[in-house]
Amino acid sequence: MNQVLQIVQDATLTYHQKVLALARLAEANDHESLPVNDAYVKAKEMGIICDLNEGNTPYRPRYIIPDYRILMQKGCAMLELEAPKDLWEATAALLMMYHHVPSITSFPVFLGNFDELLEPFVLKVSKEEAKKCLRLFLAHIDKTLTDSFVHADLGPKASVTGELILELTEEMNLAMPNLSLKYDPEITPDDFAEKAVSCMLKTSKPSFANHQMFVKEWGEDYAIASCYNGLKIAGGGFTLHRLRLATMAKQAESVEDFFARVLPNYTDLLLNGMEDRIRFIVEQSKWFETDFLAREGFVKMENFTGMFGLVGLAEAVNTLLKIEDPAKGFGYNSEADQLGVRIMEALNDQVNGFKSKYCACTEHHYGLHAQVGIDSDGMDNSPGARIPIGYEPALHQQLNHSTLYHKYFVTGCGDVFKFDQTWFNSTQALLDIIRGAMAKGYRYFSGYNADADVVRVTGYLVKRSEIEKLDANQTSLNNATVFGKGARDGGHALDRRIHDQSSR
Repeated sequence: MNQVLQIVQDATLTYHQKVLALARLAEANDHESLPVNDAYVKAKEMGIICDLNEGNTPYRPRYIIPDYRILMQKGCAMLELEAPKDLWEATAALLMMYHHVPSITSFPVFLGNFDELLEPFVLKVSKEEAKKCLRLFLAHIDKTLTDSFVHADLGPKASVTGELILELTEEMNLAMPNLSLKYDPEITPDDFAEKAVSCMLKTSKPSFANHQMFVKEWGEDYAIASCYNGLKIAGGGFTLHRLRLATMAKQAESVEDFFARVLPNYTDLLLNGMEDRIRFIVEQSKWFETDFLAREGFVKMENFTGMFGLVGLAEAVNTLLKIEDPAKGFGYNSEADQLGVRIMEALNDQVNGFKSKYCACTEHHYGLHAQVGIDSDGMDNSPGARIPIGYEPALHQQLNHSTLYHKYFVTGCGDVFKFDQTWFNSTQALLDIIRGAMAKGYRYFSGYNADADVVRVTGYLVKRSEIEKLDANQTSLNNATVFGKGARDGGHALDRRIHDQSSR
C-alpha cells in the first residue's frame, strides 16, 4: 500500500500523530541532501548500523536541552515573555516554551529541573495553591506533550516542589513526563529518597541517577533527558546512531576476527556517518544560526555532542563464544562477562580516538550510549549492555554485573527492575540497594511494581491500559504506546523477572 495512504488510513493514529508520521516520511525519503557511501548503506541494509529513523535531511539536533533558568531570570524575547513573577506565570511560561523546543520526536525531551526552576515560586504560596497549580501543570504536559520521551528532573536536594511533584505523580498516575531523581546520598535526605522509591514502585518513576558519577563526567550542569540520556544543560545531542552488535558478531569468523576486522570496520563507518550528519545540521540546515533557542542563549552549539549507541552486547558475546543457552552466557560466566568488557574497551578506545569537529563539550569525541532498543530489534539485540529479558539473575547479581559496563556510557546507560508488592513495605531496604550499587559505579536505576498500569518498557513509559487500546484498534494519545506494544509483542519487554524479597 502507498505509505502516505497507509498513514492516513491508520485508525490507531490521532490527527497529530498522522501529521508527524507524514513529516517523518518526507524527511526519510529525501536521498539527495545527505549522501552516504555504499558501505554505510549496505551496513544499514544488513541491520548492523541503525540511524534510529533520523531521516536523510536532519534540520535540528536530535536532543535539545535548553537552559530554562534563563526563562525564569530574563524571560524570552521571541515569545514576548517577561521573567515570571509568581508560580502561575512560571508554569505558564514553561508550557509556552515547551511548545517551541524541537527534537527527533518533535516534542521536548527535557523539561528542566522542576524543583530548581519552581521552588522559589512555590515557597511564596500556600501548599494548597502550589499543589493546584502543579497539578494543572502536569496535566497540561500529559495531554499536550504526548510522548514518553518527554523528561524532567528532580534533586539532588530535597524541596517542597519535589515532594509535591512526587505526591501528584502518585495521585495522577500519568505516563508523561518521565522523571529522574539526581541522587546523591551525601546531599539527598533519606526520607525524600524513600518517597521517590515509593513513587517509583507505584508509577515507574522517578528513576535514580548517580549524581556523583554524572557530575564527575559533566559538571553540575547536566540533565537526564529522553529515556536516560546524560547531556549538558544548554546543549544536547546532535545525533544518536547505533551498532547492533549481535547482528555484527555474525559476520565474524572468530573472536579475534571480530576484534581485528569486523568491529573496527563498522565502528569506523558509524563514526564517519555521524560526523557527516552533524556537519549537515550545523553547516547546511543552519539550525544554530536561525533558531531563537540558540540566538537567545538557551542552548549553545559548543555544549552539544554526538551519541554513539549500541545494542546487543549480550547476544554478541554469546554468539562469539558459541553459547546457545543465554542462562549460561553473558551475565552467568566470567569468560562471557570479560569478553563483554573487552568489546567495550575496544569500542571506547576507537570512539575516543575519533575527532569530531563540533563536539566541543566532550573534547571533540562522541559519548558512548547504551541505547534502549526499538521494537524492531525483537529478541535478537537486547538493549545496551543488559542481560536478556527473561534471563535476569538475582537482583544483587544483576547489579554487580551491570557495574562492569556502566562506566563506559557517559551519555546514558541503565537497567529496569520489576518488583512484587512486598517491596512497598521495604522502601528503605530498596534505597540501601540503590545506594550500594551506585557506590560501586552503577549509573542509573529504574524500577516498577509488577501490577502497575504505568510501566517502563525499555527506558520510556507507557500504560498497559493504553497498549490495550491499540490492541483493540483504538487511538492512544501517547506516541510511545505503539513502541511499547511492539516491544511487548516482539521483545517480551514486559516479561522481566519479578524480584521478591528473597532476590536481595
